[in-house]
This record gives sequence, C-alpha cells and structure tokens, in this order.
Amino acid sequence: MSKLGTLGARLHRGEIGYDFVGKRKIWYGVSILITITAILGLAVRGLNMGIEFQGGAVFTTERTSVSVSQAETYAEEASGHDAIVQKLGNGGLRIQVAGVDTGKSDQIKKDLSKDLKVDPEKINADLVGPSWGDQIANKAWQGLAIFMVLVVIYLAIAFEWRMAAAALVALIHDITITVGVYALVGFEVTPGTVIGLLTILGYSLYDTVVVFDSLKEQTKDITKQTRYTYSEIADRSINGTLVRSINTTVVALLPVAGLLFIGGGVLGAGMLNDISLSLFVGLAAGAYSSIFIATPLVADLKEREPQIKALRKRVLAKRAAAAAKGESLEAPVVERSYDDEEPDDDATPAVVGPRAQRAQPSSRSRGRGRPSGKRR
Repeated sequence: MSKLGTLGARLHRGEIGYDFVGKRKIWYGVSILITITAILGLAVRGLNMGIEFQGGAVFTTERTSVSVSQAETYAEEASGHDAIVQKLGNGGLRIQVAGVDTGKSDQIKKDLSKDLKVDPEKINADLVGPSWGDQIANKAWQGLAIFMVLVVIYLAIAFEWRMAAAALVALIHDITITVGVYALVGFEVTPGTVIGLLTILGYSLYDTVVVFDSLKEQTKDITKQTRYTYSEIADRSINGTLVRSINTTVVALLPVAGLLFIGGGVLGAGMLNDISLSLFVGLAAGAYSSIFIATPLVADLKEREPQIKALRKRVLAKRAAAAAKGESLEAPVVERSYDDEEPDDDATPAVVGPRAQRAQPSSRSRGRGRPSGKRR
C-alpha cells in the first residue's frame, strides 16, 4: 500500500488525526481575512463585465499580420472605449468593444478595416444590446438563488437545519472568494463564468455532504454514551474523509489547471479563461470550506444544544474522575512507520467515534488465554 493510502487508512481508523474543530478559530480567521480581501477587491476594482452583460459589439476579422497590442490601440482609437482583442486559431482577430450601438459600429468597422488593412466586407460585426445583457444577468441571479434555496431545503430534510446553514455559509464563502479573485485579476465575466460558478457549487456540496453523512452516522444515539463529545466525533468524520476529499479535488483541479495555464496562458486561448479560472478557484475554495468551515461550524452550532452541552459536561467529568484515580479514558496514540506492514496487537489506537468502540478489544476477550503475537 502507498504511503498516502496508509495515511488515509490510519486517518479513517482514528489512529492519527488533526484537530480541525479544536483549531477552528484559526481557520475562521483565515477565511475572514481572505473574504475581506475579496470584498475589497470587488469594491475597489469591480468586475470586468463582458459585452454579454453590458452590451457592445464584437468584430471578427480574417487572417492579419497586425499584433494584438496594435489592434487594441486601433480599436480604442476608433471607438473611444476600452477594447479586448484575442488572436484566433486561423490568424484572425476577435475584437470586443463595450458600449457601442448600431450606428457607431458601422463607423468603427470602416476605421478598423483601414487600420488593419482588411476588406470591410470580411469583417463580421455582432451587436449585443444592453437590454439582452440585463436579461442574462437577471437569469444568472435567479438561477443562483433557486440553487441555494433547493440546497438548503434538501440538506435540512436529509440531515438537519444546522448542517443546511453551515453548507449555505460555505457556499457563500466559495462564491465570494471566486468573484473577488475575478475582480483582483481583471478577467472578463461572461456567461461561461456563471456556468463555472454554478459548477463549483456542486463540487463544494459533494465534499461537504460526504463529511455530513459520516458525521450523521457516527452521532446516532450520541447522548447514550459518555466517552466522546460531539466535537470529537466531528473531528473523526473530517479526518476519516480527508484523503478522499484531497484526492477528488486534485483529480478535478488537474484538467482545469491545464485549461487555465496551458490553454489560456501558453496557447493564448483567452476565451478558456472565462470558465477555467472560476472552476480552478472555486474547486480549491470548495475543498477548503468543506473541511475547515462547514463541519466545524456544525459542531459549533450543535455544542450549543442543551443535550450536547450536558453530554460534554458528563464526558469531561468522567475523564476528570478517571484522572484523579490514576486511570485514563484516552487510549495512547500508536506511532509507527508507514513501512510497518502489520500493527502490534498490544498497541491500542487512539480513536474517537462509534467505530473506535468496536475496534478496541474487551478485557473479557483478552482473558481467554488467546496467544499473543501477530494476527493470522
């Protein structure tokens, strides 16, 4: 088994783990700092909206020797507005100019034909009215709102309202960071960007629901025992699915990174940036929020319940009483190399959650004269 596979197995069994819930305030602070930076970028720089949202004209030319920078200068001089120029695969140019109406586009087309030394008949002009852009923006907001409402309703029914609230906070966190990165980088916002945003919400929810499902399973009848607190079992759920979340995120990020850095950066296919940046940032933010934000937030909300508060007091009181008697309710952590093929039977893993109780041998079974040594 690989070291990563061995690490995942040990995390799942609870032999090792990171205290995500106990150190949640650190990660809350990191998220707040990133979110504030994103909001400031959005407020100061704003979004570079594409012509699909604010209206304008798109001029497509045949093959030309004029460079992209020269074409941008020509287009800005002819229109009086900022222009975005992209080199097409056939050697032609795609020139976007915002805030242009039908009457002005004809004059811009003539000026471009002279500067680019291209026949005016071979320059294709497509106009997008601002009213159509407003309709696209409204549809995008409506789709996002409907998605959020359906997600909250489903999670509230399948799990509980606290998990639904935590998932909603994580989704807003992911959207805010992604939109803020768009503002800071200055990439154009197009319908492809909206599609990317809706896609990353699905990925973010997938990781979150996997952890919630594990948490729901392990906290059944939690108040009937006095061995573990809710936060400890929440930690167990995150650690048990940690490697799985990392693997799925890395596998999803690799092709998106290819689109963003190779397709958009190296090959110059700028239109790929519209969707690839939102996917890349959103997938990374979604993986982060599902691990460091959603489940710790659920633990925070649950620990305020009277029953869970009482459980925590009983657990801590029992541990204090055991410590006063010189006993320990916490099993020692097993530390061994990843190269060890078989665990020592005498070592007991330090785990939390219902599976831990099944994994530890009882005193009755140890007293039956069973020979020690490696398991067969």
